[in-house]
Amino acid sequence: MRLTVLGGGGFRMPLVYRALLDDSGDAAGRCTELVLYDTDATRLDAIGAVLAEQAAGRATAPAVRATTDLDEALRGADFVFSAIRVGGLEGRAHDERIPLAEGVLGQETVGAGGVLYGLRTLPVAVRIAERVAAVAPDAWVINFTNPAGMVTEAMQRVLGDRVIGICDSPVGLCRRAARALGADPDRASYDYVGLNHLGWLRRVVVDGRDRMPELLADTGLLESFEEGRLFGAEWLRALGALPNEYLHYYYFNREAVASIRQAPATRGEFLREQQARFYASAATEGAGALELWERTRLEREATYMAESREASGGWQRDTCDLDGGGYDRIALAIMRAIARDERATLILNVRNRTAVPGLDADAVVEVPCLVDAGGARPLATGAVAPDQLGLMLSLKAVERSTIEAAASAATGAGARAGSARGAALRALALHPLVDSVSVAARILDASGALTRDAPRS
Repeated sequence: MRLTVLGGGGFRMPLVYRALLDDSGDAAGRCTELVLYDTDATRLDAIGAVLAEQAAGRATAPAVRATTDLDEALRGADFVFSAIRVGGLEGRAHDERIPLAEGVLGQETVGAGGVLYGLRTLPVAVRIAERVAAVAPDAWVINFTNPAGMVTEAMQRVLGDRVIGICDSPVGLCRRAARALGADPDRASYDYVGLNHLGWLRRVVVDGRDRMPELLADTGLLESFEEGRLFGAEWLRALGALPNEYLHYYYFNREAVASIRQAPATRGEFLREQQARFYASAATEGAGALELWERTRLEREATYMAESREASGGWQRDTCDLDGGGYDRIALAIMRAIARDERATLILNVRNRTAVPGLDADAVVEVPCLVDAGGARPLATGAVAPDQLGLMLSLKAVERSTIEAAASAATGAGARAGSARGAALRALALHPLVDSVSVAARILDASGALTRDAPRS
């Protein structure tokens, strides 16, 4: 089986390779060839050195091949894992700083920063989908490229249900909640509903019994893990559910923005400098590339959402949350289920169909899905609380306006360019975390998102 990774020179690629190395399943469905595609050959070389150390002494390690030619990478692929970053970390830092200058949230996937990142990423993601359709029409695409929900929806317009979006946030939340209850996370089932980076865990079922009421009633248990510390027991009891960590930017927006603005660097700026050091050193480390990567990864994980943790009292992440990845194991589980027809239930980003009442059939939602050789099918969620559905509808309108703006901008000038600006302005101004149409317009103009002024490479 051949797996192609787009963004194969990305820092987290060794997590994917680690999951492939640890796959002890049926050899018939095991990855035997890994193709890494990236636009930066230097990054491919650095990550290749790390992977070579990981594979040392492993007789069944997948063969690794790297290329900067997209069609070559796609041709013959059974699965395509898309984890690209258009504009690199320079682009991310650009997208974060501009909203912050206007006093609103600057974050990679949430708020105005998420819209800007979507505008730069969607045209590239759609072109990739078109190339997959042309040279690897039977491949399954697993999308981790952010903003994952809107990117998956845009790619599905080309490839249909053969595109499945993934995120590691829901599975992390579910596992932490189960561990807090003293339950085996792999034996529990979870009722989760939302959009990417906008979801809620509503039930944790262990041995046929929903233990969420027990968790919500016990302040000690509730505040023993990340989401409990982020949101506080009182607010979680008021909600009657556990929110995805990214909802901290919505529920505690003022505190989050203040903390980010006071930090010496945005998350994008921190990662830009950290990864620049890693890639520069990895090229000369030789046999030490894996150790260097691991040190850098641990620092990255320890500082994840540091500003939100500071805004909620200041606390350190638990050691069990520093393993990294999560998405790599989800991607492997999808490939196993499809290639071996092994049924699995996973929280994924897929077309809604009729799973979430109140959203249309083509809206990409993040819900538990049944995965087998036929792909991923969403499981019915039942009624959604009005506050949850309201946020989901608002954000879906923002996502679709962003998709419309990117598509219009990609087609040229004139009336279509005017349409692109209108849709982009609508996406920014309608976002719940942007408090003024004037602010939205200034962010759009300063970003250069519809011109060549923003970082693109």
